[in-house]
Amino acid sequence: MSKKDKTLKDILDFILYENPSTQDEIAEQLGITRRYVTQLLQPLVKNGTVKRAYMIDLKDYEKIAGSLSEYSSSRNSKGNVIVNDMLINMAAHVHSQLEASFTAVLEYDEDKANKALEMDYATNNMVEKIRTSVETIVSMNKHSEFSKSMLYTEVAYDLERIGDYCGHIAKFVINDVYEIDENVLKKLKKMYKTAQKMIRLAMTAFIEGKTELKDDLMELEDSIHILQSKAINLIATQMAENSFDEKERSNYFIYLFRVIKAFERMGDISVEIMDVSIEFHDNIPRTTTPRTFRY
Repeated sequence: MSKKDKTLKDILDFILYENPSTQDEIAEQLGITRRYVTQLLQPLVKNGTVKRAYMIDLKDYEKIAGSLSEYSSSRNSKGNVIVNDMLINMAAHVHSQLEASFTAVLEYDEDKANKALEMDYATNNMVEKIRTSVETIVSMNKHSEFSKSMLYTEVAYDLERIGDYCGHIAKFVINDVYEIDENVLKKLKKMYKTAQKMIRLAMTAFIEGKTELKDDLMELEDSIHILQSKAINLIATQMAENSFDEKERSNYFIYLFRVIKAFERMGDISVEIMDVSIEFHDNIPRTTTPRTFRY
């Protein structure tokens, strides 16, 4: 994206979210000259995309922002570009949150675990921003499909849930006094990598409309459940070798089970995001049968 295009997109985003009254206000906020704001906006004011003072025709905005975006959009994508960008940023943040949480476990570092937990505040702010943005777009654009627009919010809440499970992983370091057995840790490393791949595939399907990735996702889901079973069996063996009179050791197993469950739930949520993607892009409604009874 050229510098000029990025500046224009920044101007359009500022108009959409902040409702400025004058070009001076836009220039001051973005740190550019009023003349440059006028130069970039003048063609859009003339064709009616931007109306004084200052509002955007959302239908035209989506076309313009799509051409300026640094992200690729699938030909099947029907979503609003600006919310897509928000979801992309949120997904990237959640990936970082998961990495930070598991790094804290690998290094058994309580300071890093606390920093990972602090990242959840940003995750919560992101989901709230997406929710209010979707509501704003729906209220301003009478032609929007309400049910499909709300699917953006649903995916954002799914990402927030993944962020919550990242917190369960980080809390293992804070709550416990034992490091994880090396054999169990090997299984957790594989679960971590699998969960990251599943989240990435699910979000690619939603953002870019690549719902054909579902088969790959389901293979990964099978893998993460197999890894979960193997990890649980290893822990069960260790539990049998330890006395339950040791309270700290008992707590260690409880917290460790939560870490394993966190990875498994991330996989399940990724499948849920894929189901939303198929409904959004392919117009195939999700089943109402609970996932636990489908197989």
